[in-house]
Amino acid sequence: MQNSSNYQQLFNLSKDLIAFKSITPSDAGCLEYIQNYLATLGFTFTRLDRNKTSNLIATYGNLKAATSVFAFAGHVDVVPTGDGLKWKHNPFTLVEEDNLLYGRGIGDMKGAIAAFLVACSSYISNTNIPQDNAIMILLTSDEEGSGVDGMPVIVDYLKQNSINLKYCIVGEPTSINTIGDTVKIGRRGSLNCHAEIIGKQGHVAYPSLAINPIHNFSKVLDELITTSWDNGNQYFPPTQLQITNINSGLGVDNVIPYNLHVRFNLRYNNLHTAESLEKKITQLFDKHQLKYNTSWINSAQPFISTQGKLSKVVAEAIKRETAIDTQFSTDGGTSDARILIAVSSEILELGLTNQSIHQINEYIHKDELVSLSNIYYDIIAGSLTR
Repeated sequence: MQNSSNYQQLFNLSKDLIAFKSITPSDAGCLEYIQNYLATLGFTFTRLDRNKTSNLIATYGNLKAATSVFAFAGHVDVVPTGDGLKWKHNPFTLVEEDNLLYGRGIGDMKGAIAAFLVACSSYISNTNIPQDNAIMILLTSDEEGSGVDGMPVIVDYLKQNSINLKYCIVGEPTSINTIGDTVKIGRRGSLNCHAEIIGKQGHVAYPSLAINPIHNFSKVLDELITTSWDNGNQYFPPTQLQITNINSGLGVDNVIPYNLHVRFNLRYNNLHTAESLEKKITQLFDKHQLKYNTSWINSAQPFISTQGKLSKVVAEAIKRETAIDTQFSTDGGTSDARILIAVSSEILELGLTNQSIHQINEYIHKDELVSLSNIYYDIIAGSLTR
């Protein structure tokens, strides 16, 4: 357990990280700063930059001799600030006000990066790590964007070098009301559809000479949003479909449009595959005799991590720090854990509170930094103990 006096160190480190305007996919020098910080602790480095994305693997210990690898993973990129004039302070200057810390990326997820950097520093300074253990830190600058040149590049490198992560913590902002109240043990799949419903353009006064795609799609729309896809299971909530956009018409009042475009997303659990959902929706379109074209993007598969030693260590660390019993969950958005699961025996997501992430005036409570870093320290200690 670290002393609460680490707050100033955590604040200064977070402030330095937030000062880098690392809007996806640029790291804006952030990874070089982290590399310099970790170099003083004895880490070695591999850079895997691709196109405009920066990727860093930092390693402490001898990987060739290690039979157990513990890893922290995360991203230094942030989403755009939006209207800067609506921020209380400069988005890229960390400001403490009324026990809150404001800044773009403080919650998602530069604050968590500061927390695990300080936790690693404290642990390495205070402990003789066994020869057969190693610590890795995996960072990318493209998680908020396409992610194509980010964590997949790191995972490919780990596979090529036969490196398996026994335990991995992704520092995504999983907490809801207080630090550690929610930990992600998996994530739902994410399936996107863009459908074009085809009709026949014509004059509104002569509907018998036209086919209105809006009218034809209305019954399908009702069925899409009222269908119960499943009841969920022990690990996952029920599958959900959300319409994200509908567009049709020429912008005039006297023309029945030729087509309608609709976009929707399904967050689905492990009771389905992307293929089974596509088939079910296609059958629905066919049942209503629609003429249509569809394109599908499955951006994430559902996954669940093995619940072994890491889950126990994490729950115990949170209990010691906060006196609460954490809840394991799979809801929320996607994260790089869906990619890292391919090289991780056990992987969990645990980070700061997420109530203001991606918003104007993103903030966390100042006490969260120390609590999270303490929890991370205990997780390292518990995971590397035989």
